[in-house]
Amino acid sequence: MFESITPMPCQVIPFPLTRRVAKVRDVAARIMEKATDRQAEAYRNQIADTLFRHLDKIGVPEDDQDEQVGAFFTAVELELSRLYDQQDANGETSAY
Repeated sequence: MFESITPMPCQVIPFPLTRRVAKVRDVAARIMEKATDRQAEAYRNQIADTLFRHLDKIGVPEDDQDEQVGAFFTAVELELSRLYDQQDANGETSAY
């Protein structure tokens, strides 16, 4: 009467973290606000943990998680560079 239905495999494709421009800019700005490198690193780790938990929760494989989070922080570093360049152009001293 009822046939067993085999679930079809699927691939979860999350919205790329690098395209979350507001998040990238927010994280970069908050990193710039940190008084020490240690504080900035602790904040980066906190954000990375949050991103990994989110990606894991929605079923993204670990390899893809690493790639997504790595690309996100590359985007953050590019934004930090842009912010520091902007700061220098305004005559402010850069700590970068």
